[in-house]
Amino acid sequence: MNKGSVLESPTPHGEVTKTVFLYTTEDSGIDRYSQELARHLPVSVLRTKRYKLGLRGYSLVRKLSSLNKLVHFPSPHFGRYSIFGSSPFLLTVHDLERMCFPFARESVWERVGLKLDALAIKRASHIITVSENTKHDLIKLLGVPEKEITVIYNGVNHSIFHPNGFSPSSLRYILYVGSERPRKNLRRLLLAFAELKKTGQFPELKLVKVGSAGRSASFRQATLKTLKELNLEDEVIFVEGLSDQELARYYSSATMLVYPSLYEGFGLPVLEAMASGCPVITSNVSSLPEVAGEAALFVDPCNDNDLCKAMARLLSDDFLRGQLVAKGLSQSKQFSWERSARETIEVYRSVGESSPALAQPKPQMYSSYKGSVACLTGRPSSAICHEQQQTAIVGESPLRCSSKVKGQEPRVF
Repeated sequence: MNKGSVLESPTPHGEVTKTVFLYTTEDSGIDRYSQELARHLPVSVLRTKRYKLGLRGYSLVRKLSSLNKLVHFPSPHFGRYSIFGSSPFLLTVHDLERMCFPFARESVWERVGLKLDALAIKRASHIITVSENTKHDLIKLLGVPEKEITVIYNGVNHSIFHPNGFSPSSLRYILYVGSERPRKNLRRLLLAFAELKKTGQFPELKLVKVGSAGRSASFRQATLKTLKELNLEDEVIFVEGLSDQELARYYSSATMLVYPSLYEGFGLPVLEAMASGCPVITSNVSSLPEVAGEAALFVDPCNDNDLCKAMARLLSDDFLRGQLVAKGLSQSKQFSWERSARETIEVYRSVGESSPALAQPKPQMYSSYKGSVACLTGRPSSAICHEQQQTAIVGESPLRCSSKVKGQEPRVF
């Protein structure tokens, strides 16, 4: 077993299926998925790193193969290792971000790893996705048969994320939670926020940005450059390293959450905000309408004027804010990790019943998706930016509004 991996016995309720689930120890939305599910699944759990496993990933898979159990990998990061094991495996695919937003610079190992990840998706015994949007992307971009995909939505911990009267600050602020990767569209939010401040109607209003910059230092450099260009250096507050309890307080006391992402597999901040009694403005693309339902204001994520107007409206209309808070609380109750776990167990049972047929590895199935790749797949044309091209940010290729990825041909797996 790779260094740092720990195999734990099932919960006191007993093991209901012969399955081992991987608990990843990093700190992101994908890791939250594995950590929350591990608390509720009555199966064996293996704690391990997810990111930059390197050669240790192969020793991990060898150990898993020796257990003679169905293996559930909680993210495609394990795909490049899973195909070298002998155990049947499930794979949770959260999104196809790296197909839609490839990094501007990728090592040979990254390119090979991504191809292996795509192959693993096609060879898995079954795929779990966290949204209908991701399911659609898998069918359209990788040719995965619909019958081999089950959608199980993420949950939210309602014991932590709920309305809380305690405020971490006396400031009136708009909240953004997430990284600064280009697809998160923080630059667009900053442009809209600058226009909002220029009106002079909200002189004390601040923007609070929660979370690290992301994979590359260039993301923070680009953000700071934008703040300087827009004269917002004293208007934006950066916060990192929050516990879930602290994050819940930031949601609960924020004037609103603004989440203008160009592409998501789910969108946990939207769900967490709604559960915390925080009104939400979010994009009208990808999985975000699925998560928010009728409980958010939706905007074109490529139109900063649209975003500015939505923020001004919500700041000025207390009745609308109250409506969104009530609708958000109701919508969030449809999601729980207990429900996610129950539905996951049903998939385990279904796949386990057919395990004799899984003794032999599935044949390699190569499927090509040629031509233009629209990053916001399966969505009406209004969901794609209408301007000619989004400004490039070093470190990750941004979406082109013509539906191609800037400077690159679509990936062919």
